[in-house]
Amino acid sequence: MEFLFENFDKLAEAPGGVKKLREMILQFAVQGKLVEQDPSDEPASVLLEKIKVEKEKLIAEGKIKRQKELEPIKESEIPFELPKEWDIARFIDITKVITCGIASTPTYTEKGMPFLSAKNVKPFRFLPKNHKFVSKELYKKITQNAKPEINDILLTRVGAGIGEAAIIDIDFAFAFYVSLTLIKPFHCHLDSKYLLLYLSSPTGIMNSISNIYGKGVSQGNLNVNQVRKFIVPLPPLAEQKRIVSKVDSLMVLCDDLEKQQQQKAEKKLTLNKASLLALNSSASKQEFSSHWKHITKNFDLLYSSQVNVKELKQTILQLAVQGKLVEQDSHDEPASVLLEKIKAEKERLIAEGKIKRQKELEPVRESEIPFELPKGWIWCRLGDITSLITKGSSPKWQGVQYTDENDGILFITSENVGSYKLLLNKKKYVEKKFNEIEPRSILTKNDILMNIVGASIGRVAIYNIEDLANINQAVCLIRLLYQSSEYLRFMLNFLNSEICISYMFDKQVDNARANLSMGNISKFIIPLPPLNEQKRIVEKVDYLMGLCDQLSNGLKDQEEVSERLLSAVVGGV
Repeated sequence: MEFLFENFDKLAEAPGGVKKLREMILQFAVQGKLVEQDPSDEPASVLLEKIKVEKEKLIAEGKIKRQKELEPIKESEIPFELPKEWDIARFIDITKVITCGIASTPTYTEKGMPFLSAKNVKPFRFLPKNHKFVSKELYKKITQNAKPEINDILLTRVGAGIGEAAIIDIDFAFAFYVSLTLIKPFHCHLDSKYLLLYLSSPTGIMNSISNIYGKGVSQGNLNVNQVRKFIVPLPPLAEQKRIVSKVDSLMVLCDDLEKQQQQKAEKKLTLNKASLLALNSSASKQEFSSHWKHITKNFDLLYSSQVNVKELKQTILQLAVQGKLVEQDSHDEPASVLLEKIKAEKERLIAEGKIKRQKELEPVRESEIPFELPKGWIWCRLGDITSLITKGSSPKWQGVQYTDENDGILFITSENVGSYKLLLNKKKYVEKKFNEIEPRSILTKNDILMNIVGASIGRVAIYNIEDLANINQAVCLIRLLYQSSEYLRFMLNFLNSEICISYMFDKQVDNARANLSMGNISKFIIPLPPLNEQKRIVEKVDYLMGLCDQLSNGLKDQEEVSERLLSAVVGGV
């Protein structure tokens, strides 16, 4: 336990570390491992006898009803070894009432008595706001057997937040819905906050989760009878109070750590953005080199999270396609010459009947240009440098069935197109006749594939395998007229860059569902460098991306070490 406290801040650095520390604190608390036991404390067994006497008195006075007696706690139900002077009981044995609210949706009123539901209870927080109202008559009817009072506990029993609990910590009269369970402990003999700690601990939460599919229970509901059967490890009352005090102080420490981490992350994010902005806005190669050296010297400071590394990768791509990543060489053949060669090749293919002449695209307008190009570069449209831009079709639309590998052809969907790479873990196949119906969208090696529909819009990869395949309607095929490896990889870098992705979203044609039309894709403007510079850019991008991957892997290793340390502490205490 001392090791835990001595290394509190280190353990908090693990992914989700503060959250795990909170869980550990609660678990240790209800196992009797958080504070010292005091042999002078009145044993919990005596406490239980006092509660039993008090309960019989209230039953005799007609203030509460006698509940059906439950079977004794079996050895197999006890989750861990109890400390000396602790005891164990069911919730029904230590409470006056455990009940839920009204099952039917009431008639709401504009004014009246507040009516709460599960949304008004979050872990450790009672939130009596944003509620509805019911009449006073209905309030009396709902609460005639049990009115919620200060220090009572509310437990959610349905939905995604099942098992979340809070103490009623203000004097607030209200009725409540069936989604909440009201627990009224014997306050004079128990600390409600200790019971809340137990309900919110991993052991207590597991009671909720393991019972939501119990016999006679609707799926996803925690039956009130099951709450009554919950077993709770019970310390002496004096120790309950010491535990609550210790947990409160440790949770404050967790709050401070969380705040420090947030401030640290915000500071790093500010530094990160400033360094990338300086890099992007460099007015000269010398200035760029200076900013880049600053980044490389401060990698550990600036890029301490996977999000930062991802931003760095995008900045590298942006600099690459803007001509800021490598030096220009005045001896390079200008990109305008390359563009003329591509146009001549296109005319040749049209003359030979291998491709069709498309409607001529208008020249790139000054207003469309997002940044100034280096000398030797040129703007063009994607349609000017491609022999084909098309999309596939749905097998269902064409009356084609899915089949297995032996009887079909590979069928590429948006799920198979990632950023930079094909994702072929889950392959689909369709009947071979699909290629006869859809010959235009048959893939050839080095075709560029772009997702054009839905959440994955903008993911781009090269079809770099020989398999005969076709595509569906969510994937666009882009076939370049010139296909050297450097040219393909430069285009892949551009199409995966934020500059192009932003352009894609600007050109969406359907506001209801993100998608791109073939016409809009052909109009994309492309910054085209000289061929030799393309090669230098691709080599530099590959090198820098390799550094980013090393950094990313290093961060993963650090996270794994922190996680192992945290797991070792949990297992060893």
